[in-house]
Amino acid sequence: MLSVSPPKPKPAAAGWSKSSSGPDAPWAFRKRGAPRARACSFRGTIPLMSEGVNILGPEATRSGGAKEGETQSQKIERIKRELASVPAQPGVYLWKNAEGTVIYVGKAKQLRNRMRQYVNFQDERAKIPLLVHQIDSFEYLVVSNEHESLVLEKNLINQYSPYFNADFKDDKSYPFIALTKGDVFPAVKYTRERHVKGTRYFGPYTDSRAARQMVDIVRRVVPICAASCADWRQMNGKIRKEGYDAFAARPLPRPCFDAHVGLGPGACCGGCTPEDYAENVRRVERFLLGHRREFVDELAREMQAAAQELDFERAGRLKGRIDTINSLTDKQRAVSNRNLNADVVGVFRDDTVAGVNVLQVREGRVINANEFILNRGSDVPLEDLLRNFLLKYYDATTSIPHEVVLEQLPDDVEVLEEWLTEKLASPHGAKVHFTAPQKGEKADLLAMAVTNGRHSLMRYKVRTNFDDKRVNDALLQLESALALDAPPMRIECFDISTIHGSYTVASMVVFTAGKPDKNQYRRFKIKTPLTEANDFLSMQEVMRRRYSPERMADERFGSKPDLIILDGGKPQLSAALEMFEEMGIDDIAICGLAKRDEELFVPWQDSGPVVLPGGSASLYLVKQVRDEAHRFAITFHRELRGKGMTASILDEVAGLGPVRKKALLKHFKSFKHIRAATVEELRAVPGIPQEVADEVARVIAQYDRQLAPAQMPELPVEYGCEELSEELSDEQGSESEDEQ
Repeated sequence: MLSVSPPKPKPAAAGWSKSSSGPDAPWAFRKRGAPRARACSFRGTIPLMSEGVNILGPEATRSGGAKEGETQSQKIERIKRELASVPAQPGVYLWKNAEGTVIYVGKAKQLRNRMRQYVNFQDERAKIPLLVHQIDSFEYLVVSNEHESLVLEKNLINQYSPYFNADFKDDKSYPFIALTKGDVFPAVKYTRERHVKGTRYFGPYTDSRAARQMVDIVRRVVPICAASCADWRQMNGKIRKEGYDAFAARPLPRPCFDAHVGLGPGACCGGCTPEDYAENVRRVERFLLGHRREFVDELAREMQAAAQELDFERAGRLKGRIDTINSLTDKQRAVSNRNLNADVVGVFRDDTVAGVNVLQVREGRVINANEFILNRGSDVPLEDLLRNFLLKYYDATTSIPHEVVLEQLPDDVEVLEEWLTEKLASPHGAKVHFTAPQKGEKADLLAMAVTNGRHSLMRYKVRTNFDDKRVNDALLQLESALALDAPPMRIECFDISTIHGSYTVASMVVFTAGKPDKNQYRRFKIKTPLTEANDFLSMQEVMRRRYSPERMADERFGSKPDLIILDGGKPQLSAALEMFEEMGIDDIAICGLAKRDEELFVPWQDSGPVVLPGGSASLYLVKQVRDEAHRFAITFHRELRGKGMTASILDEVAGLGPVRKKALLKHFKSFKHIRAATVEELRAVPGIPQEVADEVARVIAQYDRQLAPAQMPELPVEYGCEELSEELSDEQGSESEDEQ
């Protein structure tokens, strides 16, 4: 067996550091300079009392942690033993890595059973094997019921931002509209902060311009003070210092400019009392919550009353406010004839990111559309992605709908409904319901939200050069994880495709600078006689033919690769290494990618397989390369098998030689069309006698009767007009346009 000299170990790529949880642990990545979450002690660190949660016990219970020299399997067995003492009660659990960093937070109805599913690999989510590889210890905290565990889970995710929990891609704070209800004369303002006690926040808005415009519209509709007004700040400071009575005795001498133009009620100069002003505050809240039809009805009644009292100036002002609301409503799309009050959440997932669009429908109209980018995509189940987003989103907003429309309902939907119903706090006892419609207007709204989510993701990628950055990150991460001399700018990947040793082919795909280089793709017909599938011998033949001195000198095969990836685990890697030893090749980095757990086997690392972090750019690139090699191999295999099947069927037709076969294919373009042709259409082919056409129809009909529908072979759509007896070349060039 060849012992390939590994590339010299080197420091991790810039911006990345390596961590492991034992001598046989996989690589993990953490941004250099990123803060490490301290070991969680919970005592006095979690703001739970405001959420009404009573924690059973003063602090979390911890597991023992890693033992010196512990292998991966020993670590799993240790954790299993420690889980025996975990109670079968509701609570929240935290998985931690060897550095003590919280990497995942979850909740459970029964802590012990749920946590055992991880280490027993009974959880089928794609991220679980990668998560378990990094687990070193855990903590848990018991609560009274599942609702309390939901609130605690939400707070812990916000506190620790665990790597394996979905979160917003950008860490920025979103804009809100704030109403300072803690003041005697509350004011409205645009803000990105949400920590002031006594202030009610409306949002979040993902478009800052839309949030600022809404503040202006609110003040045109309802006269209310602006927090940016200098006179309001002076009045507010005087009230806080001396009390309202002292201010009422000596208000400011002149009204502010906003009061002059009708945007404010003149509270700074004693133009209204706190009781009168409170009605305006109530209307602002109703307006921002989307209850605009009800608000317009109130203004219309006041306008009619003012007109009856001959107060036409006031009636004119009210008419102007009604027109402002109607103008805003006209711009909002009507999506329901019913008085629909719902948030429609659409998610469009890429491999490692997702775009989310939330359509806020109030009184049957879309009043706002918020878009978000999440740091997880198809690498986690949709249910997990939705659940984490809902916790984050509705923790931040005060605009709670009566209905939340989703593509898929979470398992703990009843707990989420209970939580949001409490946040809604409807005086009429209304409850929040989650639905997943399959048809009707709500399903159409959901499709609209998903489409908008896709466009949000596309805009984000263009704005941030996401794809280019991801490729650069992937190459740097592979350089670090595999200890290469440099980023692998040219990657070649091989895959074998066969059915019981028949029509065995291999594919070679090339990625240059992290992107497919289809002009460099090659495919091979395996010449080694095989009576059954033998990936070992097939891989050796491909390695010999691809990396022979003649091929290495052939410009059509490009330059020497920086990294070879074999679709398979240790057997395929051993076959390639044995051939490399025979050929004297020891200067090319090579690894095998196992299908299970996405593990990379490298010959120069004795610490076990390399496991790239779930959701990382490097894992995405490696899977993309592997999947492309598989696609290219199976396409060639199906083409070869289909042509062989076609030839064998038409060979049974008496009087049909190579020239007439070519005439049939030239006329019908494919065997599929020949099978579908009538006898009259076969007779109409130039050069095909009537008796031969009848025999073709008979043989094909007999062939169709013998094969059940489930056994019908998979045939390519087009074969072209080549003779069926023509041998395919041993090495095919780049893939044709119809295969791309």
